[in-house]
Amino acid sequence: MNQVQYMIIRGLTRIANIFPLRVHYFFSNLFYYLTYYIVRYRRGVVRTNLTNSFPDKDQKEILEIEKKFYRHLVDMTVETLYFSDISTEEVKKRVHIINPELLQKYIDQGRQIIVSVGHHNNWEWISCLKLSVPTSYLPVYKPLHNKAFDKFYLRLRSRLGAEPIPKNKIFKRLYNDYRLGIPSISGFINDQSPKKQDIQYWTTFLNQDTPIFLGVEKIAKKLDSVVVTAEITKPERGHYNVQFDLITKHAKDEEQYVITEKDTKHLEKTILKNPEFWLWTHKRWKHQRNS
Repeated sequence: MNQVQYMIIRGLTRIANIFPLRVHYFFSNLFYYLTYYIVRYRRGVVRTNLTNSFPDKDQKEILEIEKKFYRHLVDMTVETLYFSDISTEEVKKRVHIINPELLQKYIDQGRQIIVSVGHHNNWEWISCLKLSVPTSYLPVYKPLHNKAFDKFYLRLRSRLGAEPIPKNKIFKRLYNDYRLGIPSISGFINDQSPKKQDIQYWTTFLNQDTPIFLGVEKIAKKLDSVVVTAEITKPERGHYNVQFDLITKHAKDEEQYVITEKDTKHLEKTILKNPEFWLWTHKRWKHQRNS
């Protein structure tokens, strides 16, 4: 059954990708109205998140961000499906890595680099990173329960040279490479909400008490990794720029929580520039600090 589901998904994406992206955006405009006005997908979660994150904004401003977000969300969905069969040449036109030399410098030194990226703009498209920095790129992922979709996303993320690694296996892989002196770039999503029993650190993020995963910091300090953030911006529909910023050259030298705080503040600054491009549908604040 899973194989049948996968073949159906691949068949639909192949048919869809006969048409250029502008045709996909035509349907995206229609899906926006369906998602926002009819299905009302997670409207309550989005409204609550926006209201609590921007207490200085009135309801008119919140509503404007909300609608822009849903337009972007649907765009991002069709873009991700389109990416499953996009050509290398078109990827290079649509994704601009602004400063690959920052990563290349440390790769040339034989270092391991951890790239921390949030759910801001289309993070899936950064899986093309190896086209700009020709070394191992290891995006960390959480396997999906639906095996058909899991297989689809693994193919999507790996078809341009990336090697997706399950989150429960990433440290072993990086540690083995570290002992052998093998340089690599690993990609971590930095804005997911930890389970209540896994919370070890809180900070203020978007005007709210927020639990933060310490995985990036812990792994980076054990392996003395270089840590950078990836800021993805959207100059126009269907085009993304990726800018890397250095957090630390030597993670082991940083005081506890410094890496996590710098990373979180960088993401917050990115979101404040263009709040409509962050993933407001996830329940980021479902736990309370003193509960």
